[in-house]
Amino acid sequence: MSRPPRLNPAESDAAHAAARCVVQTHERLVNFVKVGHTLAHIDAEVARIYRDLKCRSCFLGYKVGRLPPFPSHACLSLNDCIVHGTAGYVTRAIRPGDLLKIDIGVWLNGWIGDAAWTYAVKEVSEENRRLMECGKESLKRGIAAMQPGEVYLKFAQAVQGHVERECGFHCVRGLGGHGIGRKLHGPPFVANVVPGFTETWSEATWAWEPGTLVAVEPMIGVGTGRTKQSDREWPVFTADGSASVHYEADVLVTEKGPWDLTEGMAELPDVVG
Repeated sequence: MSRPPRLNPAESDAAHAAARCVVQTHERLVNFVKVGHTLAHIDAEVARIYRDLKCRSCFLGYKVGRLPPFPSHACLSLNDCIVHGTAGYVTRAIRPGDLLKIDIGVWLNGWIGDAAWTYAVKEVSEENRRLMECGKESLKRGIAAMQPGEVYLKFAQAVQGHVERECGFHCVRGLGGHGIGRKLHGPPFVANVVPGFTETWSEATWAWEPGTLVAVEPMIGVGTGRTKQSDREWPVFTADGSASVHYEADVLVTEKGPWDLTEGMAELPDVVG
């Protein structure tokens, strides 16, 4: 498997600028999302924000495998939908207590920014609050483990250890982070769970190298780490219908340690609307 490209300082600055567009989009959306809006309303607002920021969606029209081109500007995933929710997969209005995952991906001057955050709308149950705190902390611990010279495996150990041993929730199997830069998805794959009897990860023993840019993204379910998905539709759901969260950051490994290009996301509110 090919190694990811290593960014030079000018490229790092360009990637940071794209990541900042992602953060700014999230910051504007938290004042827009509310009870009564539909996912289509939110996606239209995302498109408006992109025009204002002079960037464009890197999700809209994205094609992989047998799936149709992705039809939305953002991934908008409610409750048991973990990732890749489209603007039209749910048509009802958002209700109090819904968990909404908003995954923003942009092109800016040829570079990708890609980061997701989870929001409770209007109110949040105690279990969902614990789930959200678990997701944020697992991302924080995972990023801290991305030290130059350390193996990728330590990222998964930090994430899975917190989620499953300390919090009692479940890391979603089969999904993980990825290299970004001039392409939305590239090497390496960054797993959230350590390799085992049912999980393989060829990059687990690779060492983090300065200049490597990845999007890391813990995805967590309350009742299971298993998923269900139609082979002709984008949304991915928890297999048991339990609630899920998704947190994603763009991280550049530097000589001094990991640099979260999407820093500022942790200051976003948990409850909106």
